Amino acid sequence: MTRRGSEYTATVLSRTLIDPQLARLELGGEGLAEFASTNIPDEWVGLVVPGQFQSRYYTVRSWDGVRLVLDVVLHASGLVTQWAAGDCVGDKVTLQQPQGSFSAPADAAWVWLVGDLTALPAMARIAATLDPQIDLRVWAEAPAPIPGYFPDALTDTGRLTWLASEPGGSRLASVVDAFDWPPGAGHFWMAGESAQMRAIRRHLMRDLADASFTHDVMGYWRDAARAPRRAADPGPIYRAGKAAGKSDAEIWADYDAQRS
Repeated sequence: MTRRGSEYTATVLSRTLIDPQLARLELGGEGLAEFASTNIPDEWVGLVVPGQFQSRYYTVRSWDGVRLVLDVVLHASGLVTQWAAGDCVGDKVTLQQPQGSFSAPADAAWVWLVGDLTALPAMARIAATLDPQIDLRVWAEAPAPIPGYFPDALTDTGRLTWLASEPGGSRLASVVDAFDWPPGAGHFWMAGESAQMRAIRRHLMRDLADASFTHDVMGYWRDAARAPRRAADPGPIYRAGKAAGKSDAEIWADYDAQRS
């Protein structure tokens, strides 16, 4: 039996470097036979790699019912980075129960997505699954554009903007501060470095509290060198928040509070 509770054993079938800082891992094996996707486009799974006991959360780039793909950002350091940077093909890993949060209103006329390298998998999957009638715009921060990562329709219509990341850190908060928001019902989704996300949540709550659009802003990782914070596992916080009937914004506020 390769499944225990909400855990699944998988084998790394291939590893492809699609960018100097982004490794694509294709997982498969009998342990995924009972894996059930949430079908929420920004869904994530906990990943436990060999030699480690802690899980780290990664967006499911794709799942075809047999093989699951994760795009892993190779940070300067980290539990998974060291493992994924090497020859990990053939290794056994553990995946934990998938969860997701993306939920645009049924009447949304537009959806704007903003994120850094860690958010690319979620943004690409959201872009591929949205109704083509929705006005979709994407701002992707990365060291350099990654050709073919997003649907061609986004590039061909000029609705994809690549933002060059800088050695000093992300500048997504300043980019969003300067947005001229569209009118009408819509949804704003953003993910990336935690300090940047906190700044944007404050901006949305302070300056755009009466806006007609909904939003979901999530901290995917933290720059420990710039703002050291104690560890906080988002999984239990998310589940406890949902059980208490909290909104995603309230849950991520709880998450930020436990990291401070």
